Amino acid sequence: MEARLFQLASFTAARFAGNPAAVMLFDSDPATALCQALAAENNLAETAFLVPQGEDFRIRWFTPAVEVPLCGHATLASAAVVLERLTPWRTQVVFHSASGPLTVRRSDIGYVMDFPVRRCAPGAAPEGLADALGATPEEVEWDGFNFVARLASADEVRRLDPDIAAIARLPAAGVIVTAAGDGDYDCVSRYFAPARGIPEDPVTGGAHCALTPFWAERLGKTALHAFQASPRGGEMWCRLRGDRVDLEGACLFYLEGVARW
Repeated sequence: MEARLFQLASFTAARFAGNPAAVMLFDSDPATALCQALAAENNLAETAFLVPQGEDFRIRWFTPAVEVPLCGHATLASAAVVLERLTPWRTQVVFHSASGPLTVRRSDIGYVMDFPVRRCAPGAAPEGLADALGATPEEVEWDGFNFVARLASADEVRRLDPDIAAIARLPAAGVIVTAAGDGDYDCVSRYFAPARGIPEDPVTGGAHCALTPFWAERLGKTALHAFQASPRGGEMWCRLRGDRVDLEGACLFYLEGVARW
């Protein structure tokens, strides 16, 4: 068996930055076990699996360990594959997913994804969170999947050296660590999800579905320029629209080929 395979870096216009994602194309739905095995073999934070559905595509996302209900950077990469390699005359594509239909359109920067908002609610910090992070959050909220921990400064977020094994033991998919931005950025963040097989995700679209309303409320603005301060680093432009959020970023092709097994 074989499938076309692409590897791209999302949320960056610079080489060797952003978040790498694999995109694999199938004519019909691959078995879940096969998707998981291929994602583990690709060994990237996420692999997206695409199957045509009329003019649209069905999409699923897998980490090396589990299937996830939403992934921003692999959706951005999938849009680049569809709009640059498969149908370069088109201006947008719709992906049908576990999180509903997701529309991605071309933009001057790259692509704009229309995603569902994740509203945060105040929550008690779980036991061991501060020790796991090596920092004491000034505020902790819950987005339905992850703890959102706000630190005092962007510099503290950048310097964070957490205990990844301890984070994996927390009762959550992951921990989003954030602070008000510095320089040209409205907010900075990092995302740790070792329980999903991702010790630190380089740049996370899904996290910004929560961070956009979180910081819109605190900053009094609905358009944000965000930076994720992982070692690779990446940026996106976020716009809150009611119960939806636009996530805009660039994407670069790195590898194109065929996977065989």
